[in-house]
Amino acid sequence: MSSTNVDHHRRRHASSHQAAGGPVWLSAAAGLCASLVGLGLARFAYTPLIPALIAAKWFTPAEAVYLGAANLAGYLAGALIARDLGARIGSVWALRGTMVLAAITCFACAVPISFIWFFGFRFLAGASGGVIMVLAATAILPHTAPSKRGFVGGVIFAGVGLGVAASGTLVPLLLRQGLMQAWYGLGMLSALLTLVSWRAWPTDVPAAQDGEEHHGKVHGNAHGARSPLVLMLSLEYGLNALALVPHMVFLVDFVARGLGQGIAAGSHYWVLYGLGAVVGPLLAGHLADRSGFAAALRVAFLIEAMAVALPAVSSSPAALILSSIVVGGFTPGIVPLVIGRIHELIPHSAASQRTAWAQATTTFALFQAAGAYGLSYLFAQSGGNYALLFVIGAAAVVVALALDLISAAVSTRGRKT
Repeated sequence: MSSTNVDHHRRRHASSHQAAGGPVWLSAAAGLCASLVGLGLARFAYTPLIPALIAAKWFTPAEAVYLGAANLAGYLAGALIARDLGARIGSVWALRGTMVLAAITCFACAVPISFIWFFGFRFLAGASGGVIMVLAATAILPHTAPSKRGFVGGVIFAGVGLGVAASGTLVPLLLRQGLMQAWYGLGMLSALLTLVSWRAWPTDVPAAQDGEEHHGKVHGNAHGARSPLVLMLSLEYGLNALALVPHMVFLVDFVARGLGQGIAAGSHYWVLYGLGAVVGPLLAGHLADRSGFAAALRVAFLIEAMAVALPAVSSSPAALILSSIVVGGFTPGIVPLVIGRIHELIPHSAASQRTAWAQATTTFALFQAAGAYGLSYLFAQSGGNYALLFVIGAAAVVVALALDLISAAVSTRGRKT
């Protein structure tokens, strides 16, 4: 395909959304609503509800932890079924349906009928998040000009950060009205966001357009979702998931119990983590639009490694504030970088992009679940050694950076020969 044809092809795709339902910013807002509902509220809002669930004697401490694990398991299941679900009913209808499902799970969790009831709906809440993570960006980015994909991806996944921020601010306010009322409040907010975004989604990208799928098939494994570079990127994304676990799971406990500063102080750092998570995707996406996704991803890995390791080196307020904000920023901020990098590696096949992103999301979910359980086990076996957890997290993202540099060098050498 000549450069002129490629430019025309990209311009046609970038402008296709104008005829497909509205401007790209409207679709980006729909994506933000979806990630806020399915990932932010349905997932992160559960964390500050755990003490209230235990205090109200709805569940024991052990049961509350298992219910958190149900959400992780559901997320993995959602990531696994997302591509087939999108192919069967269309990505947009799958996204609308899972947003409705996420709202329903909040209302269902307001009634503690039994542990099995609650477990099932926490699982479904996780599944809705997994489907949304796989499908939201791939439903929108094919309609977006390449020069804007970083920022638009950042807007979509800023919803995750808003959910983290809401978990530290909105949930405590709702809990003043009561535990049941808190769940109802989350359900009503999820339903409202679902309704507001209903007509803002673009039309689905057809399965094949002007031979682009044929182009992907001709190049086969060399340029598709199973190419070595894309498979390596999935592994790097998984290692990044492991690197995030110490802050996501242990940060509040580290400040509250490890440093003896109490739950209130730990919650303050969680709010900082959430604020970082709101602006992180926007800044990461803006950087990628200027420097390219490959370079932006490597810079992100380097900064993230230092920020994850910081609590193991210093427990001063300045160090903890910086670490909380930066790691919070990369929790959703790494997402638009990885999906943008997939678009760089597979530029002409929307179907292969969806496959690669589903593959990367599944790897992320596997590493995150394994990391949560594995680091919890190490924490117990080491007698509560928090520093070990942060060092392991930092090492994981250093390995991800090394793998990216090695795979890029090998690929460049292969092209020269």
